[in-house]
Formats: sequence, C-alpha cells, structure tokens
Amino acid sequence: MRQVGWWEALLVVASAVADEPRYAEGAATFQANCAVCHRANGAGNAGLAPPVIIDAPRFAQTSEGRRQLAMTVLYGMYGEITVGERRYNFKMPEFSRFDDATLAAVLNHVLFDLAHVDAGIAPIEAADLAHERAQVVDGAAVRAHRATVVTASP
Repeated sequence: MRQVGWWEALLVVASAVADEPRYAEGAATFQANCAVCHRANGAGNAGLAPPVIIDAPRFAQTSEGRRQLAMTVLYGMYGEITVGERRYNFKMPEFSRFDDATLAAVLNHVLFDLAHVDAGIAPIEAADLAHERAQVVDGAAVRAHRATVVTASP
C-alpha cells in the first residue's frame, strides 16, 4: 500500500472544507482567474500548477514571505520550483491589471479561506501590494526571490 505524504493529507483536508469565504471578493477573483490552474480549493493540478495552500501560510509569517506573495500575484513567476515534494515548471501569468485591494483580497482568500491560517497572522493589506507595485520585476526575479524565502521560511 502506498504511503500518503503530509502534503497530500493537507490537500485532502483542504478539499473537504467548504466554508463560506471570509474574503468574498477575493474568492470570486480567485475562481475567475486562478482556479483554472490551482483548482477551486487551491490544491493545485499535478504537472500543471502547484498548490497555493502549502507555501502561502508559511510565507505569510515573514516580511519577505509576504513580499513574495505580493510579487507573485503582481508579476507572475516562471521556471522550476518545488512545492511539498513535487516539482513544477510552469509560467504563472501576472495579474497587475487588478487593483491592490482586489489582489490583497485574493491573497487573503488563499490564506484564510483556503489554507485556514492562524487568526494571529495579519491579513495582507492593499498597501503591501502598492509597495511591491512600485518596484517592478519580472517573473524570473520573482522566482529567484522565492528561492531565498523558501530557504529562510519557518
């Protein structure tokens, strides 16, 4: 019998949770723009796009991790990454066409509605997105920054 890894167990639990979203605008934007690749529950699609409910909760605990979340939705990301114990090589599009409040709501939907982070984690603010929007980077730089965040994350 195949042993289930911790990330697979997390994805099963996340799939089973169907709470009313706390961040309704973020949920609607996520469903319309992100769910096609990351699935409605944020569990990802093997071979296509990683789950967003694994790293986002860890990233939300540090200032550089929070920067990574903002940079990723603003500028996209491409190249190989590992999430859980799986590798993904994809190109996530940028979503800078959305305003800062909408992107903050999407990130908060991922964190609080899908990943169910601890209530002690501060929500992402529109000001966090505005700060990153002022420092334009490309998807390769977002991936490079992610590598430093993964190494430093709690």
